[in-house]
Amino acid sequence: MAGKSKYIPVNTLAKEFDKGIAVGKYPITDLRLPREAENSHRHDYHFFILQEKGTSHFEIDFEKHQIKEPSVIYIAPNQVHRILKAENIKFYLLAINNENLHSEYLKLLQEISPTKPLPVSSKHLSIISQAFLLCINLFEEKESKLYLSSLKDSCNTLISLFVSQYLDKSKQVDTISRFYLITKAFKLALEKNFTRDKRPADYAQKLNISVPYLNECVKNTTGFPVTYHIQQRVILEAKRLLYHSDKSVKEIAAELGYEDYAYFSRLFNKSTGMTALTFRNKNHD
Repeated sequence: MAGKSKYIPVNTLAKEFDKGIAVGKYPITDLRLPREAENSHRHDYHFFILQEKGTSHFEIDFEKHQIKEPSVIYIAPNQVHRILKAENIKFYLLAINNENLHSEYLKLLQEISPTKPLPVSSKHLSIISQAFLLCINLFEEKESKLYLSSLKDSCNTLISLFVSQYLDKSKQVDTISRFYLITKAFKLALEKNFTRDKRPADYAQKLNISVPYLNECVKNTTGFPVTYHIQQRVILEAKRLLYHSDKSVKEIAAELGYEDYAYFSRLFNKSTGMTALTFRNKNHD
């Protein structure tokens, strides 16, 4: 593993993809897994994968997934991930930065994140693979006068197919229900403010609603109360920092907005079943 530092390393697109888009189709056998894919890493771009064949084992933000069926996989910027194992898989992938993403799709991706790998039907597999092939063909037409605009348009069409799959499979069928809209607004606010705001009242105030009503909306939609989501977001970031930096637990607690180091340590232990140092040592073995 690379040496640790005082910050979480972020991989950027290679220089040859200076337009902010990379797209391709690849086979991987058990013996050909790229080294960079095996080590936990994160990106500053969006990663879309269509696994067409084979079996893969992913770890995304420290949660393991075995993928046997044709599936779509979306990995958001900064999510820690790696491929644990790949058994004769064939897959398409698209890497794209924020600047090339349609603003509407970017907002939807922020709302549905974090996501899990999602199986797709044979019908949608065919549609998405065809969209990938179009993107790949346009990606290779670098001399075209409308190269970037046509590539962006085709890639955003592909992204819309990914987003549609996640929205179709979402338990939130009634997208116009007030509970659902408030939960979405809460999650967006949480992502921006979790290091500073730790109380349900902080988010109820931002949304101009009462704490009981916010809890009712979030619990009805997700099955968990507001406090649970706040704590889980903090713990996820703590895990990322423990894995990727050499900051002390006390420094991490302070970065995440906890002046009371002992309280943060108890919270981490209660949420994960182990101390922060045990988590760090376990995942660095």
